[in-house]
Amino acid sequence: MSIQLAILGILSWRPSTGYELKKIFEDSSFMYWSGNNNQIYKALTNLEDEGFVTNELIHQDNSPSKKIYTITEDGLKELKNWLLSSPEAPEIKKTFLVQFAWSDILSNEELSELLSKYENEIKLQLIMEKEKYRRALHSPNRSAREGLIWEMISENIISTYKNELNWVQATRQKLLANKAEEEKDKMNYEIREIGNKKYIEVVSATEPLSSENTALDLIALCWEHECNALMIHYEALSEDFFKLKTKVAGSIIQKFVNYGIKAAAIVPQEPLQKGRFKEMASETNKGNHFRLYESKEEAEKWLLELY
Repeated sequence: MSIQLAILGILSWRPSTGYELKKIFEDSSFMYWSGNNNQIYKALTNLEDEGFVTNELIHQDNSPSKKIYTITEDGLKELKNWLLSSPEAPEIKKTFLVQFAWSDILSNEELSELLSKYENEIKLQLIMEKEKYRRALHSPNRSAREGLIWEMISENIISTYKNELNWVQATRQKLLANKAEEEKDKMNYEIREIGNKKYIEVVSATEPLSSENTALDLIALCWEHECNALMIHYEALSEDFFKLKTKVAGSIIQKFVNYGIKAAAIVPQEPLQKGRFKEMASETNKGNHFRLYESKEEAEKWLLELY
């Protein structure tokens, strides 16, 4: 498909200047041409030579003159002939897949970070696409059927981003589940089920929670057991967790937030009352992602309330 056919489609909707065509291409999520001036004006020249469009120069008192292009009867016939031709198969052209194909050389943490960056990019595009749909940018609505056609185009694009998001999350879960198998012997944990609610209780660990890597191990453990709630005992936490200057607590909590894990730590009163950690604990306990409690009963009650 050439840009000339896309231009004929737009001009069948409304006469436009080259600049207006450029803006439509820039704002569109499915008309994928760059829409640079050379590309557009070369296409318009070719369309004029073939008799598919005409132009009219409009003079303006306080602005430069502008050339408005209009589709001809022959142009409408050309557009209709193309609409009646056999559609092309969809292209699968995702640069991320080429990048992802060679990612086995990365560590688990690096691979997880790569997937997170891609996931964040998809979420951003999804938000932008929903906003475009809400604002109905450059969408003709000359009939109820045409409005529905453009609505379904937006739905197609939005569903594509949603499917890609589901794929990223499933990929991360499967990859980190393999890592979780390796970590089973390093952790003393129990799966607690109360009614139809479930959480993982980590009693102790041969490698205490001291870095983003160990946080990822717990996240993988949650995904393996299809659970997003976690209770961590004091014995499974490293000393650095309670030293704010190491930034261990902050980076670990942020990992839990990023991956949608609700976690509660059971900590004796003494560590909770120490200096700046006391301030952090007080601030953290105002949120709904990570909290610190002195008793298992309090922690369990909070975790179960999140369902």
